[in-house]
Amino acid sequence: MEMDTYTGIFLIVGILGAVLLIGILRSRAELLLNFILRGISGMLMIYFLNLFLARFMPDMDIGYNLATFLTSAILGFPGVAMLFGINFYMIL
Repeated sequence: MEMDTYTGIFLIVGILGAVLLIGILRSRAELLLNFILRGISGMLMIYFLNLFLARFMPDMDIGYNLATFLTSAILGFPGVAMLFGINFYMIL
């Protein structure tokens, strides 16, 4: 009789652990997707700002590389603005 009780407890704890694990993995997948989408949108912002600023300041273009992708993915729009600010400071 006691063995059935322990089996039931272990089964419930195992199911609860599996549910928590699924929740954690879903949260991480959502964070990873958000990170990638912010990086892609940051690169699109850089592309369109490069097109827009090419008329007024030809030297004001930002390159497309891993550093700019990570900056825009981690910091978002302020990171893109920072990249252009640093580039503006460097060409003065």
